[in-house]
Amino acid sequence: MAPSRGLSTVFSILSYRTSHSNRVCSSIRPQFISRAYTSIPASSFVELVTRPTSKHQIYISRSLDPYLNLSIEHFLLQRTSPESVILFLYTNRPSIIIGRNQNPWVEVNLRLLNAAKNDNNDIETEPPSLGDVWLVRRRSGGGTVFHDEGNVNYSVICPPAEFARDKHAEMVVRGLRNLGIDRARVNERHDIVLDQGSQRSQVDEADTHVTPYTSDDRLRSLKISGSAFKLTRHRSLHHGTCLLSSPNLNIIPDYLHAPAKPYIKARGVESVSSPVGNVGLSNGEFERAVVEQFCRLHNVPLDASRGAIEGVNTTVSENDNKWVSAVVDEELASIPEIAKGMDELKSLEWTFLQTPQFVLSSHPTPDDPRERPTLDSAIPSKTQISLKSRSGVILESDIHIPSDGPLAETQAAEIHKELANKKIHEIDNWEALLGGSKGIEDSNHTKAIGNWLAKMFGKA
Repeated sequence: MAPSRGLSTVFSILSYRTSHSNRVCSSIRPQFISRAYTSIPASSFVELVTRPTSKHQIYISRSLDPYLNLSIEHFLLQRTSPESVILFLYTNRPSIIIGRNQNPWVEVNLRLLNAAKNDNNDIETEPPSLGDVWLVRRRSGGGTVFHDEGNVNYSVICPPAEFARDKHAEMVVRGLRNLGIDRARVNERHDIVLDQGSQRSQVDEADTHVTPYTSDDRLRSLKISGSAFKLTRHRSLHHGTCLLSSPNLNIIPDYLHAPAKPYIKARGVESVSSPVGNVGLSNGEFERAVVEQFCRLHNVPLDASRGAIEGVNTTVSENDNKWVSAVVDEELASIPEIAKGMDELKSLEWTFLQTPQFVLSSHPTPDDPRERPTLDSAIPSKTQISLKSRSGVILESDIHIPSDGPLAETQAAEIHKELANKKIHEIDNWEALLGGSKGIEDSNHTKAIGNWLAKMFGKA
């Protein structure tokens, strides 16, 4: 999906903007759309979405709610005609979106999120935190991404026969190039990147997988857009974001640095680090360019874009009932299926209990021989901590401060009685839970181990 992790090395490179025909990247404040619009009524939206003759549909959301926008997207995936092609554009408030098969304790600094949510000033970042950043598990695969109002999400839904992983990333690149972003291309991972070279070479300008700067690889390309996919029997979904003017590039690493990651071996999908940067366009410029390329790609009259792009005194544009174009907003939350989807995404059960199996261990093991960071000094040096979880529930545990074999086994068994079948996200006080087991005799050790586990799982 969107640009993800590994941002700390690129900022000094990205502080300038060249001529319009040769933009590399820029660190500018977001340029948002602040115009009046008329959104489509919920009842009309349902009728148009489900109408078999609506072969091409274009929607732009003016809501910044990620729960709503992802639920609208899911509604479009499920309810549109199997033969139709849909373009949906939306922007979200600051939020972290993890993939369907990811582990939030590996991908996200939950401690930072929880501190901001609870107005806890004991945890600070430099620069200061963004306040309440939402955590959302989406329904598609792929890696963890940070959304804010400086990047626009694009989503294309089409029949499986028309699906290709690069097809609509190429569409977006053509839109960017029409705006003078000649460094944009699709890479081998289906991402969109900006080449950073300074030496031009002759290339086929129609090739969306190469730019005049691709061969100059002295500087690593910057990721501006990633992709995620969801394939069903009758429909295919490709969505991603494009970093345009995010003001948060220098703080995003704080949110995507999970303290527990060095200690966890997880099933599922782990995010891939990439240096990222802004394109240097406004949201409106990008929206217009993508809508135009969508219309050209699918032979839709450019008039079809008017309702969504202009959003003034228009709720829907139609031509022989074959295409639809409209602006949507919070009113769609009144549609029962969308409201249900929002409730699911907001639930802690969805966010945490969908987590694939993982093992947290404080020490190297045969299955995970990586060296671990040193434990807190208050924890006795011979302490071993191991938890196995599936679907966010503790299945196995082995926590002890061994002085001899039998005592270690007794300690571990007593502690496991307290931990077994507990939902990790519901444990607010690890020290109290461990203390209730009587498995650790020294209360100072109980406190130290409890505090460490609380840090690992974002509760301290």
